[in-house]
Parts: sequence; C-alpha cells; structure tokens
Amino acid sequence: MTPGRWFEELEVGTVVQHATRRTVTETDNVLFTTMTMNPAPLHLDADYAASTEFGRPLVNSMFTLALVVGLSVPELTQGTIVAQLGINDVAFPKPVFPGDTIRVETEVVSARASKSRPDAGLVVFEHRARNQRDELVCRARRTGLMHRRPSPTPTEPS
Repeated sequence: MTPGRWFEELEVGTVVQHATRRTVTETDNVLFTTMTMNPAPLHLDADYAASTEFGRPLVNSMFTLALVVGLSVPELTQGTIVAQLGINDVAFPKPVFPGDTIRVETEVVSARASKSRPDAGLVVFEHRARNQRDELVCRARRTGLMHRRPSPTPTEPS
C-alpha cells in the first residue's frame, strides 16, 4: 500500500494536518548550515547572534523549508510523486530557533491533468508551518507532478 495520495485523491481545498512534528535542534542547524557552506554568523556564532535583535542563533531558513516539505511527504507524496517541479512564494514570517517544534498543514490549491503525460497530473500544495506558540514560521507553494492511481491488474481465471 502506498502511503501518499494519487492525483485523483488531491482535490482542490483538501487540507492535511501532518501527523509528524519535529523539534529542531542546535545540531540540526549547525550541520545543515555548515554542510551548505553558509558562513552566516547569525546561524553559527552564539556570541554574535546574542548582539542581534533575536538574541540567539536563528535556524537556517533553508533547513526550515526542507523540514516543512519533508514533514508533508508521508501523507501526500510518498510513492505517488513523479517529480517535484518547483517551490515558490516562500515566506518566513517568524524566525525558527533551536528548540522550536514545527508542525505542518498542507492545502491543495490547484490540480490539473498533465497535458503531456496522461498517467500524471500537476498539483500545487501550499505548506504552512507553525511553531509550538502557533506562530506561522514558513509558508511555501510546491508543485508536484503526481502519478494517477494505477489501473487494477486483471486477475487470471483459475
């Protein structure tokens, strides 16, 4: 059984509250920031970050975006996506700090059959992530090329 949803199951207006939540750690932030070669002291230097308006290091926003998309995979696209085609309209209205717990909801904002692939359709998902204080910390629209539900395989007569 495929845990993700087929194109036909992704009707416009569908909202999914994703089951998995994740607390972001300092290690997540440091590893992601250094692995992506981002030298920004706002993410890596606690002394520097203490002197900013935030008073402590911020979680790298690219990690936040990746986490938001990842948290949506089990209920939406696991085993049912052909390809991710783009991410746009990304916003980070509030910062994420180490220790914040992120939860995500996703709304299907558009869906249409593919013109070039009869076995697939294009779906635009709007992901919205909130922290434990219910503050919106990330919003992004992601376009996926989704498989249509496979036709049942006929059984052979016995």
